[in-house]
Amino acid sequence: MATDGLLTVLEECRISPPPNTVGERSLPLTFFDLGWLLVHPMHQVFFFEFPHSKSHFMQQIAGSLRRRPFASNLIVFPNQQKKPEIRHVEGDSVVLRIAESGLGFDELVGNHPRACHKFYPLVPPLGRVDKLSGFLAIPLFAVQVTFFENRGIAIGITNHHVLCDATTKFGFLKVWSSIARDGTDGLLLAKGYLPSFDRPVKYPDALDEIFMTQRGVETLNEGFQPPQLSGLPPKVRATFILTKEQINSVKKWVSAELPTLGYVSSFSVACAYIWSCVAKSRIGIQERDTEDELERFVCSANFRSRMDPPVPETYFGNCVGPCIAITKSAMLSSDKGFLIAVESIGKAISETVNNKDGIVKNAESWFEMVFKPTAKIPVKIGVAGTPKLRNYDIDFGWGKPKKYETVSIDSNGSMSINACRESSEDLEIGLSLPAKQMDAFVTI
Repeated sequence: MATDGLLTVLEECRISPPPNTVGERSLPLTFFDLGWLLVHPMHQVFFFEFPHSKSHFMQQIAGSLRRRPFASNLIVFPNQQKKPEIRHVEGDSVVLRIAESGLGFDELVGNHPRACHKFYPLVPPLGRVDKLSGFLAIPLFAVQVTFFENRGIAIGITNHHVLCDATTKFGFLKVWSSIARDGTDGLLLAKGYLPSFDRPVKYPDALDEIFMTQRGVETLNEGFQPPQLSGLPPKVRATFILTKEQINSVKKWVSAELPTLGYVSSFSVACAYIWSCVAKSRIGIQERDTEDELERFVCSANFRSRMDPPVPETYFGNCVGPCIAITKSAMLSSDKGFLIAVESIGKAISETVNNKDGIVKNAESWFEMVFKPTAKIPVKIGVAGTPKLRNYDIDFGWGKPKKYETVSIDSNGSMSINACRESSEDLEIGLSLPAKQMDAFVTI
């Protein structure tokens, strides 16, 4: 039993698939995956109400969550002599940590600003990197289940983004929660939820080389460790709700103000509103002149149905591409900042998803534009999640989550956007900002 002041680890074990059920198999990475090699892991936490004792939790709940259908490693070969791949061999396992927390459950599941560091003990580290014969094995997935006495449960998930995008992870969570809830995968088989492990993605071979030679890949050696949340600057996180009625009202106003703008969606309007408000909130805490500074907004589009030929919606891996909007900070923080933002985002999304020259045109520039900060464009805000994937539908047998949090936005400068718990047509937006800037944002 280990204690760090905020968390007591009750048990830590490694879970493997039943013997002789999976065998040895590997999945080659595509350039959609390779861009994420050096990026912070993804961290998310589902909070569930569970007004029961610790003994009931250990006997009834912890055991059911051990039935999980995933275990593999990212295999990296020395000197990039071969593309990395995801590989499973007999005996591979996933870390499952069972813990208890004395933190206030009701405080954590609120919408008001809360200290970000309180969430970090609720998500597990990926684990150590093993140097095997001729290659590295980097863990891809870990789970932690944290019990709050007579109040609730938090399920924290950490995964390397190389493993999958949000669509694949949501599909996995539906599978895992269904098996934990029902004790069988019969319903999943009947509904066709099984993932597709084929690699039908077609793109120019040169893209693999571009992403394999990105700066920093040489650091994937025996000393490599996925970046951790610890050590990040202090921030607070807060949740904001935009209702369907509010969004529709703003969309009508935008259409009247920008009648030639072809793309006006609830998603683009919400993102533009948050982006412009964040830009305004930064005024007063900046220590440098930002008059001519550029800002970059990045969101992802699901390319599965847009590839030629299309790939299945159940495709396992990453199959998203960036929509990138760039504009000046001074323009975003002006009185017209929201309209400038919504026009910029709308055009970026439209140009990406309707590209007649092919969905991966200009893909060679994606790494530079998405992941690499530059002196010319020092400020970036991204989007984690999508309201199309209803995280509040994930049910392990205790009902809907009380709250869902994307903890990794603390490290990557993103906002999170999800469908709300009570109404999937309302949007729940998560932000992580320095406390002073959050105060300004709330006021705006």
